[in-house]
Amino acid sequence: MTQSADILIVDDTPDNLRFLSKILTNQGYHVRKALDGEMAITACEHLLPDLILLDIMMPEIDGYTVCQRLKANDKTCKIPVIFLSAINDVVDKVKAFKVGGVDYITKPFHPEEVLIRVKNQLKLRIAETKIINLNQELEARVNARTLELELANQELQKELIERKRLQDKLLHRALHDPLTNLYNRTFLMDKLEEGIKLASENANYQFSVLFLDCDRFKIINDSLGHLVGDELLIAIAKRLQFLMRDIDILARLGGDEFAILLDNVEDINYAQEISEKILQQFSSPFQLSRAEVFINGSIGIVLSNSKYSNPQEILRDADTAMYQAKSLGKSRYCIFNPDMYEQAIKTLQLENDLKRAIDKKEFIVYYQPIVSLSTGKINGFEALVRWEHPTLGMISPMDFIPVAEEIGLISEIDNWVLNIACCQLRKWQEQKIADESIYMSVNLSVRLFSQPNLLEIIDSSWRKNNLNPQNLKLEITESAIMENREVATKILQQLRDSQIQLSIDDFGTGYSSLSYLHKFPVNILKIDKCFIDFLDSSDKDMGLVSTIIQLAHTIKMKAIAEGIETAAQLSKLRNLGCDFGQGYFFSKPLNVKSATDILKSKLQW
Repeated sequence: MTQSADILIVDDTPDNLRFLSKILTNQGYHVRKALDGEMAITACEHLLPDLILLDIMMPEIDGYTVCQRLKANDKTCKIPVIFLSAINDVVDKVKAFKVGGVDYITKPFHPEEVLIRVKNQLKLRIAETKIINLNQELEARVNARTLELELANQELQKELIERKRLQDKLLHRALHDPLTNLYNRTFLMDKLEEGIKLASENANYQFSVLFLDCDRFKIINDSLGHLVGDELLIAIAKRLQFLMRDIDILARLGGDEFAILLDNVEDINYAQEISEKILQQFSSPFQLSRAEVFINGSIGIVLSNSKYSNPQEILRDADTAMYQAKSLGKSRYCIFNPDMYEQAIKTLQLENDLKRAIDKKEFIVYYQPIVSLSTGKINGFEALVRWEHPTLGMISPMDFIPVAEEIGLISEIDNWVLNIACCQLRKWQEQKIADESIYMSVNLSVRLFSQPNLLEIIDSSWRKNNLNPQNLKLEITESAIMENREVATKILQQLRDSQIQLSIDDFGTGYSSLSYLHKFPVNILKIDKCFIDFLDSSDKDMGLVSTIIQLAHTIKMKAIAEGIETAAQLSKLRNLGCDFGQGYFFSKPLNVKSATDILKSKLQW
């Protein structure tokens, strides 16, 4: 019955008219359209529609005015009006109902919501019509139609029950995450607002907010598929629910982000206790239907105080503390303090400056000598990027490299360094400063290593600079290789086939698995500085360095020690048979002029 109803859609946006018309026509409704308020009023006077879908924001006269004029006319006052708006503000909704609207749909439209709301209003209109007819008949035939009145009331009850059921369903959808069935951001923000108000009225009341982000979720989602990712999010939600009190609110904010409102806490200790329990829960693998998955979490904690005036501020600070936890190594929690916010602002400014730095040629390549420990002569250079900021001066790579990785600029920076380094080595060769034995070592980030056109990028760098590929060495971290061993092996082999040398950087700090090491076609192991630092004082670390060197030689590789700072370290490394070394004992990273001078001097250590 409701499908044959006549519906008038009023919207000054043709795309909206087409979209609503299509979904309603497909359900069998008769649809008329109007582009402005005057057209709508004329259409109603010509033929009364059963329902009007009315946009609020229109030129000349807005939706509120159109509704008021319709309600002021005896002929059109009974037509139900559902308002349409991109604004989801309570004030606008209240105004819509005050001028006579019966419902309110926010943009962008969801077909199911539109159809349910339209169907509900048409059902109500039918029910109202039935009640009016019954009342008219009852006035004349009260006694004879008592039974019919009872049946009509029963039907009305069914309509009202169905309406209540649909309203409850829509309310649940509006306030819950469809995947995990947890509360959503909307519900959380409402509860935070209530908490802020209560805290302002009661000095003894406090609450805390935890912001949880799942570390490495994107890698799991991309590698194992979205179905596994969804199943993992559901499993995470269940584990978190297990830790909650009845008064606490657990919400999924979207993606792999969750928030927890701990209500009525005495101090920060309870939030810390819950955070530790969450991290403990994450230490156990998640047994999914298709895979066993390990995942960690980073948590930011905020305790309420009188300075907070809206929920967005609290969530912002919890998010800031979460990112601080990530920057400290992930799988931990951090409590927000105002310094973090200041640092977040600085980081944001750094991100913006970084995006412009490449175009403005603010990056510089420095070169640190790599020395043959058997001859004491320079055998090569490691190219290291530096950033000369126009106002802040020289910025340490420790400060900007993590930011570049976070915002996805590291590949572009790596590519630029690779080109500059190849070009510089070729210049030294043409100037007869460097002979064919000198090589250039360049770091490849995880992100650049995962680029599908990596081989193209590298091939282009040495070819366009007319550099022998044997003079190029690429340093790759263990984590970059281990993220996808099969693909990594193919790429490494193709690089080796091009005569490019390959080095595993910071060996000993990552996976360091002997089961995979011999399978990868690499030439060199680079021993991390942290082991070299203790050569002066620890026999245990000396034994470990000796083991790494022997391991490299056993599988036909060379060993480079980085971070050599003392003559004693150099002497011990020579006695252990280490092939190459670099560090401040020989030279700090140098600009082009200084690196050229040191090459010309033919220093020998």
